[in-house]
Amino acid sequence: MITRRGFLGFTSAAALGAGLSACTGGGTSTGGGATEAASNNLRLFTYEDDSTIGLLKAQVKKFDQQNGTTTTVDSLPGSGAAVYPDKLRTELLGGKGPDVWRIWGGQIGAPFAKAKQALDLSKYYDKYGWDSKINTKAIGGMTFDGVKSGVPFISLGIGAWYNKSLFAKAGIAAPPKTYAELEAANDKLVAVGVTPCGLGGKYGWDIMRLFEYLLEHTAGPDLHDKLLTGAESWDRPEVVQAFTLFKKWQDKKWLPQGALALDPSDVEPWYVQGKTAYTITGPWTEAGAILAAKKSSSAFGNFELPTDKTPARHSGFVEGYMINARSGNADKAAALIDFILQPAAQKAMNITASTVKGAEPDPKTLPLASEWAQKYSGNPFYTIQDQAFPKKQADQYFSVQSDLLQGSVKPDAAAKKMQEIVSAWAKS
Repeated sequence: MITRRGFLGFTSAAALGAGLSACTGGGTSTGGGATEAASNNLRLFTYEDDSTIGLLKAQVKKFDQQNGTTTTVDSLPGSGAAVYPDKLRTELLGGKGPDVWRIWGGQIGAPFAKAKQALDLSKYYDKYGWDSKINTKAIGGMTFDGVKSGVPFISLGIGAWYNKSLFAKAGIAAPPKTYAELEAANDKLVAVGVTPCGLGGKYGWDIMRLFEYLLEHTAGPDLHDKLLTGAESWDRPEVVQAFTLFKKWQDKKWLPQGALALDPSDVEPWYVQGKTAYTITGPWTEAGAILAAKKSSSAFGNFELPTDKTPARHSGFVEGYMINARSGNADKAAALIDFILQPAAQKAMNITASTVKGAEPDPKTLPLASEWAQKYSGNPFYTIQDQAFPKKQADQYFSVQSDLLQGSVKPDAAAKKMQEIVSAWAKS
């Protein structure tokens, strides 16, 4: 199964509008170290899964053939944000970092921008017209302190993906439009012996998707955003209410029994297997869970979790590429990125959530991903919480979640603890 942590970006070939003959050579060092010597040798570091790394390499090879370059593609698959950023950081500090690397947005990508290890890409945005070719909301996810330090090629929204037959079994005629309707649907599912929401607590990030949704419901967009940046205190009624609801979901058996110990990669496909009614995930689940199980997409559906707030928002995140500020091949690296961003390339790689205009998912092959894009991709999103926080604070936050669900802390104590965690980070 392809999960958010292991989600695979796909790249493909397309005609490069401007060849490297137009490039000017070496990059500009802004990272405090010497710029590497210019050459025709590039290195791209990514976290592509083994099942698709070949696709990326094939397209990079086409780029090389057209431009006289030799690009080495290295991948560290499966580690997610727990390992990959640290490996990248170590390489950069050691002076052997890649020319181009893939990275998540939010507080995972931010340290590379703030340390000026990632190049300011403004001139390449102008050169290649990325501002007009890429979803502007996604560009915002790769912009740090006003500096465009990355180019997003994936923008993913998190919603509910459900099994139509189990909804029908419970007498749920249509996806819930309000939070009260969602709770009522959960009760109906439990009444017919179906666990509503399949989420796993192992690692913390999967079950987090439920809490962040509940916080959006209780706090609303403005306060939620301020909480994520430490601009407002977490020790407040809206947060206590969200933690109270979080515990309620477990106590009313709206989550799988023993959810905290379950691995997300095991649990998320359960809605496809008929073991749970729905899960909270992104469009990759159509290819990774539904089609991989040789099921018809028509047996499943998706909906944006109802927040009862305006504007309606869902959790989301972006992934993109950055260029090493010390690379001597910055122009060539930018050309490689632009090659990857061509609509034909994105389509050829079956990207289900491309940021590139004209590269929307094909409704014939990925009808549900296409439906999600048409219905909800225009809605704003809040930064998924494990990207909103640095890794240390995210780990502490996951501990709070776990303690709450295990009953060792009460909702008001969890809110106070979160304030301690976020306040310490905001002051650092």
